[in-house]
Amino acid sequence: MVERRIPVATHWGSFTAVVDSGRLVRIEPRGDDPAPSPIGPGMVTAADDSARVLRPAVRRGWLNGLPRAHDTARGADAFVEVSWDDAITLVSDELRRVRSQHGDSAVFGGSYGWASAGAFHNAQGQLHRFLALGGGYTDSRNTYSTAAMEVILPHVIGGHPWSYQSRMPMWDEIAENCELVVAFGGLALKNSQINPGGLARHQTQNLQRQCREAGVRFVNVSPIRSDTAGFLDAEWLPITPNTDTAAMLGIAHTMLVNGWHDEDFLRRCCIGFDRFACYLTGELDGVPKDAAWAASITGISRDAITDLARRLATQRSLIMVNYAVQRADHGEQPIWMSVVLAAMTGSMGRPGCGWGAGYATMDATGVARGRPAVASIPGVPNPVPDFIPVARIADTLLHPGKTIDYDGQCLTLPELRLVYWCGGNPFHHHQDLHRLTRAWQTPDTVVVHEAWWNTTAKFADIVLPVATSLERDDFTAGFCDPHLVAMPKVREPEGESRTDHHIFGPWPPGSDTNASSRSRAPRSNGSGTCMSRRGPNSAMMPPCRASTTSGEAPPLSCRR
Repeated sequence: MVERRIPVATHWGSFTAVVDSGRLVRIEPRGDDPAPSPIGPGMVTAADDSARVLRPAVRRGWLNGLPRAHDTARGADAFVEVSWDDAITLVSDELRRVRSQHGDSAVFGGSYGWASAGAFHNAQGQLHRFLALGGGYTDSRNTYSTAAMEVILPHVIGGHPWSYQSRMPMWDEIAENCELVVAFGGLALKNSQINPGGLARHQTQNLQRQCREAGVRFVNVSPIRSDTAGFLDAEWLPITPNTDTAAMLGIAHTMLVNGWHDEDFLRRCCIGFDRFACYLTGELDGVPKDAAWAASITGISRDAITDLARRLATQRSLIMVNYAVQRADHGEQPIWMSVVLAAMTGSMGRPGCGWGAGYATMDATGVARGRPAVASIPGVPNPVPDFIPVARIADTLLHPGKTIDYDGQCLTLPELRLVYWCGGNPFHHHQDLHRLTRAWQTPDTVVVHEAWWNTTAKFADIVLPVATSLERDDFTAGFCDPHLVAMPKVREPEGESRTDHHIFGPWPPGSDTNASSRSRAPRSNGSGTCMSRRGPNSAMMPPCRASTTSGEAPPLSCRR
């Protein structure tokens, strides 16, 4: 037996693949990773799982021009395998038809999702380049992870929506300078297994340990005790979900009426505190936001709120807020209020103190302020200015023409006729899957690049099999991770799978998407294999139930 050992990079860390006679036999953690994720070894069985998409497949009802209802609806219909040439022709003809009849904005290419690691074979980047070269597309803006934060923070602290990542304290600064960390939403280590684009080594766990060993005390404000690691010995303040803003208001009121707030910093470095103080004391609405008021809403005792206010004002402190607290109605409020509270404490801008967000949600957060720019596939400007907030995809499909408020603008939701998705799974991300299932029946055509028969593939009209990160050459440069990791091909693509880049290459002559329309004639099954609730690979397919810091923005860790 001759084994080859090949480096593997993923969103959940870097590993070593062991290949014997061309067959992937196991995936091992790297020896220098102090906290490897257990997810990596699962790639072995997933690589050739029976759920792999092996050949291009087209939904039978779409191919034959049948209405999307009952057994021919997306998610319930059978699929027919076709050749790559036929699949490419079907997609190019449909793109041309939609652009010609409805305009370029009728093509939705937001295609939200992390896809797999790899700087060149970035699925979203490949798709956006392709669609932009063809005339443009309606894009999506923001993320499911932090949309409220991305919109509100530039208005509160300035800078780019993600510039806070490089401006807030890093873990080593916290260990050296901070005395008290109050974590709204906790610091669950399980989340730090991942990092967008990959990472060389997991460092968050060791860095948290260093903070505790340095004497930093932690307070976990979360409904779940285990949202902080046991070794942090954190004080737990169990809170009713979605009441973090009320807790912060109660703390702020206690600081204000006792004169514990940093008047000098609020006067010199902030705007609007006088009006906020009027709201806090109840002058504006007759309701003082005191500790008793907050206790009745949050479930945290009045004494605990008062004690926490005193400690925040008398110790070098850091207010942390996790992404989870803003994934709710009015999610911008706990983010904004957490910055206000940090400004009141007297620690804002001091080394290792003040305010920060997203610690432990990704491994690189709080580990490094960034990395040098790394080459990737060149982007192409999108000629279409239209966009939708990422979580408004169901609203857009169900209510085209509706106007919505977004970040000070009034947007009109476009009419989307063709949805093109690569490297993402909206049925995993979206917040109301029953509503999304209804909305997904409305566009004329859904095209998906996918490696497995997941829900998004089953709800598509045309599914193109794509190679996994083990089946191509690439390199990874993760978010704020200062390492480049090689990604040599480990195995040959399964079935007839191709990379996204290959798929977007061999479009037939005359397939310019701005050309004149050619209608799609119903097609017989021909020699294609028709499957009833089974994937083209005979896998069972059960029905689905339905940054760069801006120059004008000062670092949050540099007090002026």
